[in-house]
Amino acid sequence: MKNYIVLLCLLLALGACHSNDNAPANHVRPRTAVQITQIGIGTICDDLVLSGTSVYLKRNLVTSSIAAFITNVYVKLGDHVRKGQPLYLLESKERKALGNDITKVDPSLKSFGLITLTAPASGIITTFDKQQTGEYVLEGTQLCTIAASNDLAFQVNVPYEYADLVKPGKKCLITLPDKTVYKATITTPLATMNVTEQTQVLLARPDQDLFLPENLLAKVAFDRSEPGNQQVLPKTCVVSDELLKDFWVMKLVNDSTAVKVPVKTGNKNNTSIEILSPTFQKGDKILITGNYGLADTALVTVTQ
Repeated sequence: MKNYIVLLCLLLALGACHSNDNAPANHVRPRTAVQITQIGIGTICDDLVLSGTSVYLKRNLVTSSIAAFITNVYVKLGDHVRKGQPLYLLESKERKALGNDITKVDPSLKSFGLITLTAPASGIITTFDKQQTGEYVLEGTQLCTIAASNDLAFQVNVPYEYADLVKPGKKCLITLPDKTVYKATITTPLATMNVTEQTQVLLARPDQDLFLPENLLAKVAFDRSEPGNQQVLPKTCVVSDELLKDFWVMKLVNDSTAVKVPVKTGNKNNTSIEILSPTFQKGDKILITGNYGLADTALVTVTQ
């Protein structure tokens, strides 16, 4: 009898252990903590930036109208001059021979033999051939050169692939090394191309008269953004494969489920990116954090 009781206890213990092994386990699927944002509307600027070099297209030569002595020089190399501003005072050899006694003979001859040469146009003195007072010059001698300020332009080397974008009449922005920015317009292109680089030279004329040194390097920017407003998201919303070929976002379809939505991207900057397709609804919720590495359909927990 005693052995029977011991055997019965062993059977009950084994049955209890077997029953616990078959008990269902409660598995909880993990959820990823995420933050969300909504689609925005706007345009991201996409500028084509090329280099430009300042050049004066028109130069005015100042020459001596008679054979004379240079009595006075009122300007120097690099000066900005205005049309009609005095540049040189010339004294004819006859006046030089008579000296100042000519006014004693006849006061009306005070200006006899004196010629003031003035600037034929506004601009910058780029060459200064004669600057010594007392020097004798022949008729027609070149004294200086004035680069006309209203004919300042920037030569822009444009790759031919951008010929449809950079063409006559196109507006652009010129940024100088000191960060000042001026509006300009592209004019008629030159007829030659750089054989090696396959670039064409076009001229960007500032919309206002500028006094700048020649051969100044500047940045010339052209806006190639698509017209109209586009869907815009923060860059962290968009995920891509390793080859940067396919792009997608994770869209929240209910309180706890996010699904993968392939997208086509457009222009971008340091913080934002355009979404060209598909078209999202105004209230759609897009994951902005926690979206990297999620499966096509994933359980998530939205945090603030």
